[in-house]
Amino acid sequence: MTTIELVKGDITRQSVDAIVNAANSSLLGGGGVDGAIHRRGGPEILAECRKLRASHYGKGLATGQAVATTAGRLDARWVIHTVGPVFSGSEDRSDLLASCYRESLRVADELGARTVAFPAVSAGIYGWPMEDAARIAIGTVRGTETAVAEVRFVLFDEQAYDAFAAQAG
Repeated sequence: MTTIELVKGDITRQSVDAIVNAANSSLLGGGGVDGAIHRRGGPEILAECRKLRASHYGKGLATGQAVATTAGRLDARWVIHTVGPVFSGSEDRSDLLASCYRESLRVADELGARTVAFPAVSAGIYGWPMEDAARIAIGTVRGTETAVAEVRFVLFDEQAYDAFAAQAG
């Protein structure tokens, strides 16, 4: 059974097998968590992302999918990049958000990762309401069969932490 842990802090400072990056479809870096991971992880991550774009992901990574690269200078072996959906008030995209967690865990299993740190995917600049993002994240991780022993949700601030704590029960 997978243990769920909540931490308030900086995902780039976690010591785990894999850190999940809330990436954009270009895989070439961006703002928020994505920018922080690329800055702290160093140029090795971007170099592998460029190789992915030059081969299998010429058009970028699709929303809800996940792919792994080196973790560069982070205290992890891998970064698992996943592209969350932009929140829409008129279209239910929760299946795509759930897919980010399922696909990241699938990639973690393929890599042999036993500890994985997740951010609150789509809950930043992509505008997903934090309480709903937490409900989908916790529910999906609990409902996904995986060999990952520990999932650590690394929440940036008190509001995010409280929303995830309410869902973790």
